[in-house]
Amino acid sequence: MLIFLDIDGVMVPAKGWKSLELLQDGFPAFSSKAVGALQQLINEATTIILTTSHKSNYSIDQWKGIFEKRGVAIGKMTSLGPNPHNISRLDEILNWFENNQLEEDFIIIDDDKGLNALPVFLKEKLILTSPLIGLTNEHVQVAKSILSKVFQPA
Repeated sequence: MLIFLDIDGVMVPAKGWKSLELLQDGFPAFSSKAVGALQQLINEATTIILTTSHKSNYSIDQWKGIFEKRGVAIGKMTSLGPNPHNISRLDEILNWFENNQLEEDFIIIDDDKGLNALPVFLKEKLILTSPLIGLTNEHVQVAKSILSKVFQPA
């Protein structure tokens, strides 16, 4: 299974009135609710594909360390490619699906409302979080429902 995962507004709630707690690695702490929710969704067969705007700031090994320090062990991780032209998240995801053959089920976890414009076959795999709250157990139930449907590669 693939999980296309954003960070801000998903793992790190965006509360502008409150300073972010930075850990020793200089990256914000993840919400404990988001950590617990993500742990329910991943297993050794899961590949996390980072979609965050921070994706190019760290190597994959550094990202794995960031997640591990926050209580989430990720076995397989990659990211969308660099985004030097600052295209929208929507276009980044569409480009990925255009350039990659999909052979396994997936979900997209993000707070970007622009993703509501995804084509139906992708939008039905979207779990849209509230940026102020992030990923929750309620989202886990939605994800499990989405993933329980028979997957048919495009």
